[in-house]
Amino acid sequence: MRVDRVQPVRIERPFRLAASEDVPELSVVIPLHNEAGNIGALLGEVCNALRGVVRFEVLCVDDASPDNTLEELRRSAADMPELRVLPLAEQSGQSTAIRVGVKAARGRWIATLDGDGQNDPADLPGLLAARDAACDDIRLVAGWRTKRRDRWDKRLASRIANAVRQSLLHDATPDTGCGIKLFEREAFLDLPYFDHMHRYLPALMQRAGWRTISVPVNHRPRGAGTSHYTNLGRALVGLSDLWGVAWLVRRNRVAKVLPSALESAALDSDQTPGERAIQMDRSSA
Repeated sequence: MRVDRVQPVRIERPFRLAASEDVPELSVVIPLHNEAGNIGALLGEVCNALRGVVRFEVLCVDDASPDNTLEELRRSAADMPELRVLPLAEQSGQSTAIRVGVKAARGRWIATLDGDGQNDPADLPGLLAARDAACDDIRLVAGWRTKRRDRWDKRLASRIANAVRQSLLHDATPDTGCGIKLFEREAFLDLPYFDHMHRYLPALMQRAGWRTISVPVNHRPRGAGTSHYTNLGRALVGLSDLWGVAWLVRRNRVAKVLPSALESAALDSDQTPGERAIQMDRSSA
C-alpha cells in the first residue's frame, strides 16, 4: 500500500450547501468523473427509490470532470432540492471523492453509488431493510453483484482478485468492488484513510470491531462513456494495497470496556456497546 502525503482537497464553489431544517436520515454519496449522460438519469432513479421511504440528501462529488458532468448536475439541481454538489478543483481519485462527500454529509448513515449507472438505486431500500433486520453491531451492508453485466475479462479479473483478497484478509465478503454500499458515517471516518481504500471497506470495518454483511443487488450495463479502470491498472494498485491492508489487520487489536465499567462511566445512553469499544494498535501496546 503506497502512502502518499495527504494534500488538502480544494472544493470549488459548491451548489446548495446551506443545511435545511430537516436533518436527513440517509446521505447518498456519488463520486463522479466524466459521467455526463449517466448522472441525470441516475439522480432521477435515486429520487424514485427514496422519496417517501426515508429523509435523504444526495451529495455528488465531481472529481474535476472535463466533460459536461457539472452542467448536468446544475440542471438536476433546479428540480431536486435534496441534491448537493461538491466540485473538486483537481482530480483526486474515487476514495478521496467518497471521503469528501462523507465528511460533508449530514446523515448518520451513508449510501454510496457509482456514477456510471451500473448500480441500481432501487436496491437502496433493500440495503436499509437488511441493516434494520441485522444485529446492533452491523456497520456496513455491502452490495453483492451476483449477476455481473461486464465484459468476460473484467468478470474473470474480479473473480481472481476476490479469491486472492479473501485468502489474505478472510473478510467473508464475496464482492468488495461493488459500488453500492451502506455504512455508518462515524464508523467510516474512524477508518485509516488511503487511496483506493473504498475497495477494502469490509476488512477495514471488521478490523475496527464491527460486523459486515453482503446483500445481493442488481447490476446493469454501463450507460454512456467508458470505464475509468483497466484490468492491469487495477491489479497493480490492488496488490500493493492488499498487502498493506493485510498488515493493518495483523497489527490491530480491539479491546472492549467491561459492562461494569461502562455503567460507572455515565456514558451516553444512546451509544451501543460497539460504539464504546476502544481501538488500540498493537504497535502502541
